[in-house]
Amino acid sequence: MASPSAAFEGFPVAALDFYDDLEVDNTKSFWEAHKHVYQESVLAPMKALTAALEPEFGTAKIFRPYRDVRFAKDKTALYKAHQGAFVAVAPETGYYVEVSPRGVRTGGGCYWFAPDRLAAFREAIVHEHYGADLERRLATATRKGYEIGGEKLKTKPRGYDADHPRIDLLRHKSLTLGRSLGFEPVIHTAALVDEVRRDWRAIRPVSEWIAEHAQA
Repeated sequence: MASPSAAFEGFPVAALDFYDDLEVDNTKSFWEAHKHVYQESVLAPMKALTAALEPEFGTAKIFRPYRDVRFAKDKTALYKAHQGAFVAVAPETGYYVEVSPRGVRTGGGCYWFAPDRLAAFREAIVHEHYGADLERRLATATRKGYEIGGEKLKTKPRGYDADHPRIDLLRHKSLTLGRSLGFEPVIHTAALVDEVRRDWRAIRPVSEWIAEHAQA
């Protein structure tokens, strides 16, 4: 297991500049000419950051920088304009951190429910105790400044009443919490480890609720 945060010193300004330029010139020639910047200023710090958080949260998956363009409408952009990392606690459920041209963002929750897990998720929401518990956890997180996100139906899900007291939660097809640190000076320092740790701890009650109740 990696030792906490010893090697992490923040994301350098070069990481943000790299993604600014990549958004303008998302080509193989640009990538090959600047791949060393990605490796040194983006990938290496992300590995160090996630290693520092690993003792408490677990091993992170650091996503590949290449876009899957096989089914994409835009096949010209070959590379992702951000670098994300994810620690799973259940299928498609866990904690997330990202660096991009817009700075650093943290998050967590479930980014996609398979149909059987979505059904279990909704059944837990209508349960008197479990549903109220999720509402309390979300309310606590939003009071702390975290934004609720996730894909939602425009209408009610089939089989549920439109006037159900938790109809807004029932419309969710995914459920996430997030906070943007943007360009705050802390993202360039070792103290970012503590910021991400704080955010993931605040999001943990919701991620744990989903892991427990949205089971196939």
